[in-house]
Amino acid sequence: MPTIEREGVELYYEADGDGEAVAFVEDLGYGAWLWGWQYDALAGPFETVTWDLRGTGRSDAPEGPYTVPQLAADLETVLSEHDVRTVHLVGSGLGGMVALEHARRHGRAKTLTLLGASAGGPDADLPADPRKAMFAPPDDQAALRASLEPVLSADFREAHPEALDRIAAWRAEDDAERDAWDAQEEAFASYECDGPLYEITLPTLVIHGGEDRVVPPSNAEALAEGLPNAELEIAPDAGHLVGIEYSAAVNDRLLGFLEEHGDVEL
Repeated sequence: MPTIEREGVELYYEADGDGEAVAFVEDLGYGAWLWGWQYDALAGPFETVTWDLRGTGRSDAPEGPYTVPQLAADLETVLSEHDVRTVHLVGSGLGGMVALEHARRHGRAKTLTLLGASAGGPDADLPADPRKAMFAPPDDQAALRASLEPVLSADFREAHPEALDRIAAWRAEDDAERDAWDAQEEAFASYECDGPLYEITLPTLVIHGGEDRVVPPSNAEALAEGLPNAELEIAPDAGHLVGIEYSAAVNDRLLGFLEEHGDVEL
């Protein structure tokens, strides 16, 4: 499988399908399993690119802390190596910060889709406790399952216990271990978009769970207000992982957004 190296760090990625490229950027500590709910909906009419952030999955885990600009530079290297000229970026949580930063620093992004994301900064409401409760040791299935409590609503967890078991198994395979998780957490906690949001003029779709405890909805409202070409969608009862809880609705909205702003007819 393809790997590239940046500054001595080996980064793993996969690409599938044809057409315009859509690159997925996963959340804090999570592997590419996170995009299992969106990947199949897009692969085919689009070329889907998934990659493991440094510290996660099959990518190297150098000593931290990491920064969001550093992770955005990693993404740029992956896209450049794969000869992606323009890309639709889809990011969740920390991945949304990376996508936002990539769009600000590099000229490759065509659209942004930000799920459960924030522009960071001292005024952002980003409570530390729910975020830190997302971690669990990859070799502890019970802890992995329990650590989904901050990111999925109580209604979803009660209605879909089998999904929690599957996610816990995937997390055991792909998630960041303690040191790398802490390094990514530093990137999340320290991020502040360097420059006014109004300078990022790309078409942007902001999707957020109304019950998100990790990145409260005020962050989505700030993004939608600050980005001049943004659309905001709130899923009222969803938690942080809105792309899982509302996967069908999110996929429909994402496909419509990409059709509107891309060169593909679905």
